Amino acid sequence: MYAVVQTGGKQYRVEEGNIVLIEKLPTEAGKEVVLDKVLLIGNDDKVTIGRPVVEGASVLAEVVRQTRGPRIIVFKKRSKKGYKKTQGHRQYLTEVRIKKIKAA
Repeated sequence: MYAVVQTGGKQYRVEEGNIVLIEKLPTEAGKEVVLDKVLLIGNDDKVTIGRPVVEGASVLAEVVRQTRGPRIIVFKKRSKKGYKKTQGHRQYLTEVRIKKIKAA
């Protein structure tokens, strides 16, 4: 069984037991979170598509740790103008383990 959930403005395909990096959630490690924006649930040959979400469906996940993504370097330059600007970014992420997918 798999599901497509939306969190942090992004969509993720998850299965039970998967470890997924999602945008930061305000919870500490060891706590459980419920992802209730389930857009699709697939079970072998049967697929349930939500409009826009599947009613009564949810995904139970456990927070493994809070981490940060890779370093991104943003470099801007205008040729022949002497303009150069360097900026960096590291996204805050939450690593979660999918425990259970509950269908409607």
